[in-house]
Amino acid sequence: MSYIHLTISERVKIETYLELGFSVRKIAGRLGRQPSTISRELKRNPHYDSSHADQRYVERKKKCGARTKFTLEKGICILEKLRETWSPEQIAGRLFQEEGLSFKTIYRWIYSGLVEADSGLLRQKGKRQKPRETRGRFNVGLPISKRPSDVKGRQTFGHWELDTVVSGRGTSKACVATFVERKSRFYLAVPMENRSAQSMESAIQALHLSFPLGTFQTATTDRGKEFSCHERIRDTLGLPMYFADPYSSWQRGSNENANGLLREFFPKGTDFGKVSRSEIAQALAWINGRPRKCLNWKTAYEVFTEEVLHLI
Repeated sequence: MSYIHLTISERVKIETYLELGFSVRKIAGRLGRQPSTISRELKRNPHYDSSHADQRYVERKKKCGARTKFTLEKGICILEKLRETWSPEQIAGRLFQEEGLSFKTIYRWIYSGLVEADSGLLRQKGKRQKPRETRGRFNVGLPISKRPSDVKGRQTFGHWELDTVVSGRGTSKACVATFVERKSRFYLAVPMENRSAQSMESAIQALHLSFPLGTFQTATTDRGKEFSCHERIRDTLGLPMYFADPYSSWQRGSNENANGLLREFFPKGTDFGKVSRSEIAQALAWINGRPRKCLNWKTAYEVFTEEVLHLI
């Protein structure tokens, strides 16, 4: 049962009944109220005056409810990060953790219009289906079951997951080779002319030369034919490549997730032959610049840089 506050007319009657010498219980009976309601009203307002009592009630009512944490400065900051493709959870975790601001509160501010953000700025989540391999078979190398056990725990640096993201059907053969370092979640994408083993080998060698020795310890891939270069990679770079089990994309979960993030910028149907390197670089900067909950709200770029500096 909800409580109904006293009205101004009831307060006038209380004042009149007090002047007539009525008791608290008798006043309550006349008004159809509980005696405790009348007693609290009189305690809050000694030397009872109905107009002053009602004015004090209005002032107290204005102060009721939780005070909002929203400020114009917070709104501008949130909008800026949304435009940089951060999610509300990443914004709350990285920028407002000490204030105890919940990501749910940020969503409420967006939906209520306090943060003037278009709904398109909120990232969409979804699953993608990997195209079936139709380019023939090859002898895979090391199975994932033989991969060192410490790789699975993400405690050591230099273990990568590899994949390709292709152009839409009916467009060009251009694609990108994607790389994710498991510990830092640092994500890279290298444009390729096609999804051939030769193109993949060139992409791996180019990245291997770009970082200090020790940055690449192992690689885990699916069974796509572009990775049939695994023996040459092992012989020339000393990089063992482990192959996930068939239909087991969860064994390369970091790469699958990162490819989904890349698809937010380049949806299915994109012709990567028409996407510039600068466009890909900007997308990677946004992805690697987002704070991650699994990294204690550090960015993938920050964690990766810390690890690489230890190798120099």
